[in-house]
Amino acid sequence: MDFSLSEEHLMIRDAARDFARTELLPGVIERDNLQKFPTEQVKKMGELGFLGMMVDPKYGGGGMDTVSYVLVMEELSKIDASCSVIVSVNNSLVCYGLQAYGTEAQKEKYLTKLATGESIGAFCLSEPEAGSDATSQRTTAIDKGDHYVLNGTKNWITNGGSADYYLVIAQTDRDKKHKGINAFIVEKGWDGFEIGPKEDKLGIRGSDTHSLIFNDVKVPKENRIGEDGFGFTFAMKTLSGGRIGIAAQALGIASGAYELARDYSKVRKAFDTEICNHQAIAFKLADMHTSITAARHMVMKAAWDKDQGHNYDMSGAMAKLYASKTAMDVTVEAVQVHGGNGYVKEYHVERLMRDAKITQIYEGTSEIQKIVISRGLLKD
Repeated sequence: MDFSLSEEHLMIRDAARDFARTELLPGVIERDNLQKFPTEQVKKMGELGFLGMMVDPKYGGGGMDTVSYVLVMEELSKIDASCSVIVSVNNSLVCYGLQAYGTEAQKEKYLTKLATGESIGAFCLSEPEAGSDATSQRTTAIDKGDHYVLNGTKNWITNGGSADYYLVIAQTDRDKKHKGINAFIVEKGWDGFEIGPKEDKLGIRGSDTHSLIFNDVKVPKENRIGEDGFGFTFAMKTLSGGRIGIAAQALGIASGAYELARDYSKVRKAFDTEICNHQAIAFKLADMHTSITAARHMVMKAAWDKDQGHNYDMSGAMAKLYASKTAMDVTVEAVQVHGGNGYVKEYHVERLMRDAKITQIYEGTSEIQKIVISRGLLKD
């Protein structure tokens, strides 16, 4: 077993680390306070190839592996999880879904722009009464021959106000239940497509999260992804890979908080010595580092499984389950290590703690991950 990274992987990681420190760190507190979408930073991430990392170069992507992707996700998330979730959605959900299951015409029209960062994508599954339950879609897409008519509401959509293209999951034939669900590509600006108010969130406040409303939106037949009834399978396959990206985000949030706590403990003094010399603090750092190392191995294993063509449903779910818990635990402890300063925005750890919570919720809650894992354990 070889746990070392290749020279190429190290170069990609270092490029992402440098970008995060030079481009994301300045202004990150202001963006969080103002809920400001990182428009300029997203543009630069597109120029660096971070928005279409795993897309085939013939469609403008980087042709990189999943390990490279999670390395970038971790480094970006150490500094700004609002930016990293934009990268995650565009890569893991939108670009992956189109490359794996879209038609050649769809790839030429949409994927090439998404992979280069010219356009941004959004993945629209959750609804007011159908969050992680993809089978309970209330949004409908009625077949009208050469087009579908889309009606309904989607909630908690990342990139909701900033995206150009939206992958929308909708029910076409309710009698067929999950086999009557389809996925569609919808463009911003189409008649009847309305973007709701921006959500005022606890964390990842720089990411724009909106509800989307569809009122008799005409969707051309050629914008359906896959065969009729493929939508549920499309959503499940896409979300499985999405979990790896969110696991990497959680890992990055934890790593960033740990590094801040470690560095702070080396300069903050109490009782005539740096606080890292007190076992109460040193043991916290030891526990934090151990959990992060374990989470990193799980995330890398899931990424490796995907790259090798292995089934990664379980490894991805386990990585997200453990890494998101680690993110929550480590960020809380990082605030504690900072003491009163940990409660102050300028030290960053309170923001990382707020950002950590969402990793236990999106791409399926922790309970959903346990369902995926237990089904994998018991299917034989």
